Amino acid sequence: MSVALHFRSGFWRRTGAMLLKEFLQLRRDRITFATMISIPMMQLILFGYAINTVPRDLPTAVLVQESSDVSRSILKALENTRYFKVTRRVHDEVEFDHVLQSGQVLFGIEIPANFERNLRRGDRPALLVAADATDPVASGSALGALNQLIQTALVNERVIPDSGPAPFEIRSHARYNPAQSSQLNIVPGLLGTILTLTMLIFTALSVTRETERGTMENLLSMPITPLEIMLGKITPYVVIGFLQAATIVLAAMLLFDVPIVGNVMLLAGLTTLFIATNLSVGYTFSTLAQNQLQAVQMAMMYFLPNMLLSGFLFPFAGMPAWAQWVGEALPLTHYLRIVRSIMLKGSTLADMRYDTVGLAVLMLIAMVIAVTRFRRTLD
Repeated sequence: MSVALHFRSGFWRRTGAMLLKEFLQLRRDRITFATMISIPMMQLILFGYAINTVPRDLPTAVLVQESSDVSRSILKALENTRYFKVTRRVHDEVEFDHVLQSGQVLFGIEIPANFERNLRRGDRPALLVAADATDPVASGSALGALNQLIQTALVNERVIPDSGPAPFEIRSHARYNPAQSSQLNIVPGLLGTILTLTMLIFTALSVTRETERGTMENLLSMPITPLEIMLGKITPYVVIGFLQAATIVLAAMLLFDVPIVGNVMLLAGLTTLFIATNLSVGYTFSTLAQNQLQAVQMAMMYFLPNMLLSGFLFPFAGMPAWAQWVGEALPLTHYLRIVRSIMLKGSTLADMRYDTVGLAVLMLIAMVIAVTRFRRTLD
Protein backbone atom coordinates (compact mmCIF):
# COMPACT_ATOMS: atom_id res chain seq x y z
CA MET A 1 0.00 0.00 0.00
CA SER A 2 2.79 2.41 0.90
CA VAL A 3 4.57 1.57 -2.36
CA ALA A 4 1.44 2.43 -4.34
CA LEU A 5 1.01 5.71 -2.46
CA HIS A 6 4.66 6.53 -2.99
CA PHE A 7 4.35 5.82 -6.72
CA ARG A 8 1.22 7.95 -7.01
CA SER A 9 2.77 10.87 -5.14
CA GLY A 10 5.89 10.56 -7.24
CA PHE A 11 3.79 10.46 -10.41
CA TRP A 12 2.03 13.72 -9.60
CA ARG A 13 5.28 15.37 -8.51
CA ARG A 14 7.06 14.42 -11.72
CA THR A 15 4.07 15.41 -13.85
CA GLY A 16 3.83 18.76 -12.07
CA ALA A 17 7.52 19.38 -12.58
CA MET A 18 7.18 18.61 -16.29
CA LEU A 19 4.15 20.87 -16.52
CA LEU A 20 6.04 23.71 -14.84
CA LYS A 21 8.97 23.18 -17.20
CA GLU A 22 6.73 23.47 -20.28
CA PHE A 23 5.10 26.66 -19.00
CA LEU A 24 8.51 28.18 -18.34
CA GLN A 25 9.74 27.16 -21.78
CA LEU A 26 6.60 28.59 -23.37
CA ARG A 27 7.17 31.85 -21.52
CA ARG A 28 10.71 32.04 -22.86
CA ASP A 29 9.53 31.25 -26.40
CA ARG A 30 7.53 34.45 -26.77
CA ILE A 31 7.17 34.21 -30.56
CA THR A 32 5.43 30.83 -30.37
CA PHE A 33 3.17 32.04 -27.56
CA ALA A 34 2.29 35.22 -29.48
CA THR A 35 1.53 33.16 -32.59
CA MET A 36 -0.84 30.87 -30.67
CA ILE A 37 -2.77 33.87 -29.38
CA SER A 38 -2.68 36.10 -32.45
CA ILE A 39 -3.69 33.63 -35.19
CA PRO A 40 -7.21 32.95 -33.76
CA MET A 41 -7.71 36.69 -33.20
CA MET A 42 -6.54 37.48 -36.72
CA GLN A 43 -8.93 34.90 -38.18
CA LEU A 44 -11.80 36.26 -36.09
CA ILE A 45 -11.19 39.87 -37.16
CA LEU A 46 -10.65 39.08 -40.84
CA PHE A 47 -13.64 36.77 -41.22
CA GLY A 48 -15.86 38.94 -39.03
CA TYR A 49 -15.08 42.37 -40.44
CA ALA A 50 -13.09 42.16 -43.68
CA ILE A 51 -14.69 39.28 -45.59
CA ASN A 52 -17.89 39.98 -47.50
CA THR A 53 -19.22 37.43 -49.98
CA VAL A 54 -21.73 39.96 -51.38
CA PRO A 55 -19.54 42.68 -52.92
CA ARG A 56 -20.58 46.30 -52.54
CA ASP A 57 -19.47 49.61 -54.09
CA LEU A 58 -17.98 47.98 -57.17
CA PRO A 59 -16.07 50.57 -59.27
CA THR A 60 -18.09 51.38 -62.38
CA ALA A 61 -17.56 53.49 -65.48
CA VAL A 62 -20.46 55.03 -67.40
CA LEU A 63 -20.59 56.14 -71.03
CA VAL A 64 -23.61 58.40 -71.59
CA GLN A 65 -24.37 58.99 -75.27
CA GLU A 66 -27.31 61.31 -74.59
CA SER A 67 -28.29 63.90 -72.00
CA SER A 68 -31.87 63.23 -70.94
CA ASP A 69 -34.09 62.82 -67.91
CA VAL A 70 -33.95 59.03 -68.31
CA SER A 71 -30.16 58.90 -68.38
CA ARG A 72 -29.97 61.11 -65.31
CA SER A 73 -32.46 58.87 -63.52
CA ILE A 74 -30.39 55.79 -64.33
CA LEU A 75 -27.18 57.45 -63.12
CA LYS A 76 -28.88 58.57 -59.93
CA ALA A 77 -30.13 55.03 -59.31
CA LEU A 78 -26.60 53.65 -59.80
CA GLU A 79 -25.15 56.19 -57.38
CA ASN A 80 -27.77 55.42 -54.72
CA THR A 81 -27.28 51.65 -54.76
CA ARG A 82 -24.70 49.77 -52.72
CA TYR A 83 -23.76 47.47 -55.61
CA PHE A 84 -22.20 50.06 -57.92
CA LYS A 85 -19.98 53.07 -57.36
CA VAL A 86 -19.56 55.32 -60.37
CA THR A 87 -15.87 56.23 -60.38
CA ARG A 88 -15.35 57.17 -64.05
CA ARG A 89 -17.31 59.10 -66.67
CA VAL A 90 -15.80 58.10 -70.00
CA HIS A 91 -16.32 59.91 -73.29
CA ASP A 92 -15.95 57.27 -75.97
CA GLU A 93 -15.77 53.51 -76.48
CA VAL A 94 -11.96 53.48 -76.64
CA GLU A 95 -11.73 54.92 -73.14
CA PHE A 96 -14.57 52.61 -72.09
CA ASP A 97 -12.55 49.55 -73.17
CA HIS A 98 -9.31 50.89 -71.67
CA VAL A 99 -10.60 51.39 -68.12
CA LEU A 100 -11.98 47.85 -68.14
CA GLN A 101 -8.80 46.26 -69.49
CA SER A 102 -6.53 48.16 -67.11
CA GLY A 103 -8.61 47.07 -64.11
CA GLN A 104 -9.60 50.59 -63.09
CA VAL A 105 -13.25 49.52 -63.01
CA LEU A 106 -15.13 46.22 -62.82
CA PHE A 107 -18.21 47.40 -64.72
CA GLY A 108 -18.92 49.60 -67.67
CA ILE A 109 -22.47 50.79 -68.42
CA GLU A 110 -23.32 52.49 -71.71
CA ILE A 111 -26.53 54.47 -72.24
CA PRO A 112 -26.82 54.69 -76.04
CA ALA A 113 -28.03 57.67 -78.03
CA ASN A 114 -31.81 58.01 -78.44
CA PHE A 115 -32.44 55.68 -75.53
CA GLU A 116 -35.22 57.85 -74.03
CA ARG A 117 -36.94 58.40 -77.41
CA ASN A 118 -36.93 54.69 -78.21
CA LEU A 119 -38.13 53.88 -74.70
CA ARG A 120 -41.15 56.20 -74.96
CA ARG A 121 -41.95 54.87 -78.43
CA GLY A 122 -42.01 51.31 -77.11
CA ASP A 123 -39.08 50.14 -79.25
CA ARG A 124 -37.49 48.27 -76.32
CA PRO A 125 -34.01 49.87 -76.41
CA ALA A 126 -30.99 48.17 -74.86
CA LEU A 127 -28.57 49.27 -72.18
CA LEU A 128 -25.09 47.90 -72.76
CA VAL A 129 -23.26 46.48 -69.72
CA ALA A 130 -19.71 45.13 -69.79
CA ALA A 131 -18.37 43.29 -66.74
CA ASP A 132 -14.82 42.28 -65.91
CA ALA A 133 -15.54 38.59 -65.40
CA THR A 134 -12.01 37.66 -64.33
CA ASP A 135 -13.69 37.69 -60.90
CA PRO A 136 -17.11 36.11 -61.61
CA VAL A 137 -18.15 36.19 -57.94
CA ALA A 138 -17.87 39.97 -57.82
CA SER A 139 -19.72 40.56 -61.09
CA GLY A 140 -22.45 37.91 -60.86
CA SER A 141 -24.59 39.26 -58.02
CA ALA A 142 -24.32 42.86 -59.24
CA LEU A 143 -25.41 41.94 -62.77
CA GLY A 144 -28.40 40.09 -61.37
CA ALA A 145 -29.55 43.19 -59.47
CA LEU A 146 -29.02 45.70 -62.27
CA ASN A 147 -32.24 45.04 -64.25
CA GLN A 148 -34.52 45.46 -61.24
CA LEU A 149 -32.56 48.48 -60.07
CA ILE A 150 -33.04 50.41 -63.31
CA GLN A 151 -36.66 49.35 -63.73
CA THR A 152 -37.51 50.56 -60.21
CA ALA A 153 -35.81 53.90 -60.84
CA LEU A 154 -37.70 54.51 -64.08
CA VAL A 155 -41.03 53.53 -62.46
CA ASN A 156 -40.40 55.99 -59.62
CA GLU A 157 -39.71 58.72 -62.18
CA ARG A 158 -42.97 57.75 -63.98
CA VAL A 159 -41.09 57.06 -67.18
CA ILE A 160 -42.44 53.52 -67.53
CA PRO A 161 -45.54 51.83 -66.06
CA ASP A 162 -45.20 49.90 -62.81
CA SER A 163 -46.70 46.72 -64.24
CA GLY A 164 -45.91 44.45 -67.12
CA PRO A 165 -42.53 43.45 -68.57
CA ALA A 166 -39.68 45.92 -68.65
CA PRO A 167 -39.85 48.09 -71.83
CA PHE A 168 -36.06 47.89 -72.19
CA GLU A 169 -33.42 45.20 -72.12
CA ILE A 170 -29.95 44.89 -70.68
CA ARG A 171 -27.34 43.35 -72.93
CA SER A 172 -24.55 42.17 -70.67
CA HIS A 173 -21.16 41.02 -71.84
CA ALA A 174 -18.87 39.16 -69.46
CA ARG A 175 -15.51 40.17 -70.82
CA TYR A 176 -12.30 38.12 -70.55
CA ASN A 177 -14.27 35.15 -69.15
CA PRO A 178 -17.50 34.87 -71.18
CA ALA A 179 -18.56 31.57 -69.58
CA GLN A 180 -17.84 33.05 -66.11
CA SER A 181 -15.84 29.93 -65.31
CA SER A 182 -14.45 29.86 -61.79
CA GLN A 183 -11.43 27.90 -63.06
CA LEU A 184 -10.23 30.88 -65.08
CA ASN A 185 -10.30 32.90 -61.86
CA ILE A 186 -8.91 30.37 -59.39
CA VAL A 187 -6.17 28.63 -61.40
CA PRO A 188 -4.16 31.81 -62.20
CA GLY A 189 -4.62 32.85 -58.59
CA LEU A 190 -3.17 29.53 -57.42
CA LEU A 191 0.06 30.45 -59.15
CA GLY A 192 0.50 33.36 -56.76
CA THR A 193 -0.63 31.57 -53.60
CA ILE A 194 1.55 28.49 -54.18
CA LEU A 195 4.60 30.63 -54.88
CA THR A 196 3.91 32.73 -51.78
CA LEU A 197 3.71 29.72 -49.48
CA THR A 198 6.68 27.80 -50.84
CA MET A 199 9.02 30.76 -51.23
CA LEU A 200 8.25 32.04 -47.73
CA ILE A 201 8.91 28.69 -46.05
CA PHE A 202 12.03 27.89 -48.09
CA THR A 203 13.78 31.12 -47.19
CA ALA A 204 12.35 31.46 -43.68
CA LEU A 205 14.30 28.31 -42.83
CA SER A 206 17.55 29.37 -44.52
CA VAL A 207 19.29 31.35 -41.76
CA THR A 208 17.73 29.48 -38.83
CA ARG A 209 18.87 26.18 -40.35
CA GLU A 210 22.45 27.47 -40.47
CA THR A 211 22.20 28.62 -36.85
CA GLU A 212 20.76 25.34 -35.56
CA ARG A 213 23.36 23.27 -37.40
CA GLY A 214 26.18 25.46 -36.10
CA THR A 215 27.40 26.39 -39.59
CA MET A 216 26.63 30.09 -39.25
CA GLU A 217 29.98 30.65 -37.54
CA ASN A 218 31.75 29.30 -40.61
CA LEU A 219 29.86 31.78 -42.81
CA LEU A 220 30.68 34.67 -40.50
CA SER A 221 34.37 33.81 -40.56
CA MET A 222 34.49 34.10 -44.35
CA PRO A 223 35.30 37.42 -46.11
CA ILE A 224 31.70 37.95 -47.29
CA THR A 225 29.17 40.73 -46.71
CA PRO A 226 25.59 40.25 -45.44
CA LEU A 227 24.20 41.30 -48.84
CA GLU A 228 26.35 38.71 -50.60
CA ILE A 229 25.19 36.01 -48.18
CA MET A 230 21.57 37.00 -48.77
CA LEU A 231 21.87 37.03 -52.56
CA GLY A 232 23.71 33.71 -52.51
CA LYS A 233 20.97 32.11 -50.42
CA ILE A 234 18.05 33.62 -52.34
CA THR A 235 19.21 33.05 -55.95
CA PRO A 236 18.76 29.23 -56.00
CA TYR A 237 15.22 29.65 -54.73
CA VAL A 238 14.49 32.18 -57.50
CA VAL A 239 15.33 29.45 -59.99
CA ILE A 240 13.20 26.91 -58.10
CA GLY A 241 10.30 29.36 -57.91
CA PHE A 242 10.54 30.06 -61.63
CA LEU A 243 10.42 26.30 -62.35
CA GLN A 244 7.38 26.02 -60.07
CA ALA A 245 5.67 28.86 -61.90
CA ALA A 246 6.39 27.33 -65.31
CA THR A 247 4.98 23.97 -64.15
CA ILE A 248 1.79 25.58 -62.79
CA VAL A 249 1.22 27.66 -65.93
CA LEU A 250 1.76 24.64 -68.17
CA ALA A 251 -0.65 22.55 -66.10
CA ALA A 252 -3.21 25.38 -66.17
CA MET A 253 -3.08 25.43 -69.98
CA LEU A 254 -3.17 21.66 -70.50
CA LEU A 255 -5.54 20.56 -67.73
CA PHE A 256 -7.89 23.53 -67.30
CA ASP A 257 -7.71 25.27 -70.70
CA VAL A 258 -6.63 28.55 -69.13
CA PRO A 259 -5.43 30.82 -71.95
CA ILE A 260 -2.43 33.12 -72.00
CA VAL A 261 -3.69 36.06 -74.03
CA GLY A 262 -0.85 38.41 -73.13
CA ASN A 263 2.93 38.42 -73.41
CA VAL A 264 4.57 35.33 -71.89
CA MET A 265 7.89 37.10 -71.35
CA LEU A 266 6.14 39.90 -69.46
CA LEU A 267 4.47 37.28 -67.26
CA ALA A 268 7.84 35.62 -66.65
CA GLY A 269 9.55 38.89 -65.73
CA LEU A 270 6.87 40.03 -63.28
CA THR A 271 6.67 36.53 -61.78
CA THR A 272 10.41 36.72 -61.09
CA LEU A 273 9.85 40.09 -59.38
CA PHE A 274 7.09 38.55 -57.25
CA ILE A 275 9.29 35.58 -56.31
CA ALA A 276 12.12 37.89 -55.26
CA THR A 277 9.70 39.89 -53.08
CA ASN A 278 8.48 36.81 -51.21
CA LEU A 279 12.02 35.51 -50.81
CA SER A 280 13.06 38.81 -49.23
CA VAL A 281 10.13 38.65 -46.80
CA GLY A 282 10.96 35.05 -45.92
CA TYR A 283 14.61 35.95 -45.39
CA THR A 284 13.54 38.67 -42.95
CA PHE A 285 11.59 36.07 -40.97
CA SER A 286 14.65 33.83 -40.86
CA THR A 287 16.66 36.63 -39.21
CA LEU A 288 13.93 37.25 -36.62
CA ALA A 289 13.30 33.62 -35.68
CA GLN A 290 15.43 31.75 -33.16
CA ASN A 291 14.64 28.32 -34.58
CA GLN A 292 12.99 26.69 -37.58
CA LEU A 293 9.63 26.24 -35.83
CA GLN A 294 9.38 29.98 -35.19
CA ALA A 295 10.35 30.71 -38.79
CA VAL A 296 7.52 28.51 -40.10
CA GLN A 297 5.06 30.07 -37.66
CA MET A 298 5.95 33.58 -38.86
CA ALA A 299 5.59 32.50 -42.47
CA MET A 300 2.12 31.06 -41.82
CA MET A 301 1.01 34.19 -39.95
CA TYR A 302 2.05 36.27 -42.95
CA PHE A 303 0.47 33.86 -45.42
CA LEU A 304 -2.98 34.00 -43.77
CA PRO A 305 -3.79 37.68 -44.56
CA ASN A 306 -2.29 37.19 -48.03
CA MET A 307 -4.85 34.48 -48.70
CA LEU A 308 -7.81 36.36 -47.25
CA LEU A 309 -7.16 39.99 -48.23
CA SER A 310 -5.57 39.67 -51.67
CA GLY A 311 -8.74 38.91 -53.62
CA PHE A 312 -7.93 35.23 -54.13
CA LEU A 313 -10.73 33.72 -52.02
CA PHE A 314 -13.06 36.71 -51.70
CA PRO A 315 -13.75 39.71 -53.98
CA PHE A 316 -11.28 42.48 -53.18
CA ALA A 317 -13.75 45.23 -54.10
CA GLY A 318 -16.23 43.94 -51.53
CA MET A 319 -13.91 44.47 -48.57
CA PRO A 320 -14.10 47.53 -46.31
CA ALA A 321 -11.64 50.35 -46.95
CA TRP A 322 -9.27 49.45 -44.10
CA ALA A 323 -9.00 45.86 -45.34
CA GLN A 324 -8.26 47.07 -48.87
CA TRP A 325 -5.47 49.29 -47.51
CA VAL A 326 -3.95 46.28 -45.75
CA GLY A 327 -4.36 44.23 -48.92
CA GLU A 328 -2.52 46.84 -50.99
CA ALA A 329 0.53 46.33 -48.75
CA LEU A 330 0.66 42.60 -49.60
CA PRO A 331 2.61 41.38 -52.67
CA LEU A 332 0.01 38.73 -53.53
CA THR A 333 -2.68 41.38 -54.10
CA HIS A 334 -0.66 43.07 -56.84
CA TYR A 335 0.53 39.81 -58.39
CA LEU A 336 -3.00 38.37 -58.65
CA ARG A 337 -4.09 41.40 -60.66
CA ILE A 338 -0.99 41.08 -62.83
CA VAL A 339 -1.30 37.37 -63.59
CA ARG A 340 -5.04 37.55 -64.30
CA SER A 341 -4.60 40.63 -66.46
CA ILE A 342 -1.85 39.08 -68.58
CA MET A 343 -3.37 35.61 -68.91
CA LEU A 344 -7.03 36.58 -69.40
CA LYS A 345 -7.01 40.17 -70.67
CA GLY A 346 -3.77 40.45 -72.60
CA SER A 347 -2.83 43.59 -70.66
CA THR A 348 0.43 45.41 -71.30
CA LEU A 349 2.95 46.77 -68.81
CA ALA A 350 1.39 50.23 -69.17
CA ASP A 351 -2.00 48.82 -68.13
CA MET A 352 -0.45 47.28 -65.01
CA ARG A 353 1.99 50.03 -64.08
CA TYR A 354 0.39 50.65 -60.66
CA ASP A 355 0.67 47.02 -59.55
CA THR A 356 4.13 46.62 -61.09
CA VAL A 357 5.46 49.67 -59.22
CA GLY A 358 3.73 48.50 -56.04
CA LEU A 359 5.37 45.08 -56.30
CA ALA A 360 8.79 46.62 -56.96
CA VAL A 361 8.48 48.97 -53.97
CA LEU A 362 7.47 46.12 -51.67
CA MET A 363 10.46 44.08 -52.88
CA LEU A 364 12.90 46.92 -52.17
CA ILE A 365 11.43 47.49 -48.70
CA ALA A 366 11.62 43.78 -47.90
CA MET A 367 15.22 43.52 -49.12
CA VAL A 368 16.36 46.54 -47.09
CA ILE A 369 14.71 45.14 -43.94
CA ALA A 370 16.21 41.69 -44.56
CA VAL A 371 19.77 42.98 -45.01
CA THR A 372 19.44 45.33 -42.01
CA ARG A 373 18.12 42.55 -39.79
CA PHE A 374 20.85 40.17 -40.90
CA ARG A 375 23.55 42.72 -40.08
CA ARG A 376 22.08 43.11 -36.59
CA THR A 377 22.12 39.32 -36.26
CA LEU A 378 25.84 39.34 -37.08
CA ASP A 379 26.48 42.03 -34.47
